[in-house]
This record gives sequence, structure tokens and C-alpha cells, in this order.
Amino acid sequence: MPTIWNDADRDALAGRVRALTPANTAKWGRFSVAGMVAHLNDALRMASGDLRVTAKAPPFLKWAPVRYLIIHVLPMPKGAPTAPELIARSTAADLAHEQQAFETLLADLPRRQTLAPTHPAFGRMTRGDWGAIVHKHTDHHLRQFGA
Repeated sequence: MPTIWNDADRDALAGRVRALTPANTAKWGRFSVAGMVAHLNDALRMASGDLRVTAKAPPFLKWAPVRYLIIHVLPMPKGAPTAPELIARSTAADLAHEQQAFETLLADLPRRQTLAPTHPAFGRMTRGDWGAIVHKHTDHHLRQFGA
């Protein structure tokens, strides 16, 4: 399972974000390419604990077997509900700025001793869970834009 804790996996994601241009268009959803990278950046800020996101998910997602399946096994669904805090900046984002921020945020995450104590949908998560879900989420949105 790919994870952002693996240098090669992390570098591959950073390269894919770096390669995005304004010509990349979404295969599904409403994000612009810049808005999508802003969304990824805010998700990284959430994982690091620097952006608080209100929990608004059904309790069954916090049940360990369901959480494990969603984070580590099942593909990420298109059109899943998104916390408002993770899309607030998406309409006014600048691609070059967001690409630079992504590189910095992604490189910083492995150096952090602690991560966010909880995920808004899945509750308490291990470092392994965070590594997997951040990778899966980032990959999902990069595929959305053909990257």
C-alpha cells in the first residue's frame, strides 16, 4: 500500500503535482486544477493538525473494521462529501502558489512528531492510517485531473 511515509511514494506525488498546468481539466467534480491543489494543501494542513476540521460523519466510519477497509483497501469514491474547511479556498486559488505550498507541506509532514489527533470522518487514526489516507486522497484528486 502506497504511503506518504515512503520517500519514493511521496516524491512521485510531488512530481505529479509539479507537472500540473492550467490546461489540466477535471474528469469529474467541480474543482479547477488550482482549487484541487488548494484542497490537497488544506487536507495536508488538517493531517498535520494545523487546520481544524469539524467532524460531521456517521459514527459507523469510526468503527475499526470499516475505517480500515476505507483507508487501506477500497478505492476512494468520486463525489464523497467534503468538509467545508477543505474547500473554502478552492475558488480563488493560484496554481503556482498552491504547487509550491504542496511541496513544502508534503515534505514537512514526515518530520512532524505528532499529527492531528483525529480525522473528521474516521476519528482516531494511527500514523500508518494517516500516511495511507493522505496518499490515497492525493492520488484520487491527481487522477481526477489526469495526472
